[in-house]
Amino acid sequence: MITSRLTTKAQTTIPQPVRVALKLREGDELAYRIEGDTVVITKAKAAAQDDPFRTFHEWDSEADRKAYGKL
Repeated sequence: MITSRLTTKAQTTIPQPVRVALKLREGDELAYRIEGDTVVITKAKAAAQDDPFRTFHEWDSEADRKAYGKL
């Protein structure tokens, strides 16, 4: 079982195995679904209109995010 600790500000770090499994990157959004006493966390689907460059997959690398991420 993978766990993380809640801070006094109700924050937690998403453990690395979870980030890898969900293919999370900086800026990604998470979706939470409550099922009884269980919470399911998934990577939120980005709305198509939010990203005008969504079809430019050839420019979607870690190097590109570092070089152009703050533009």
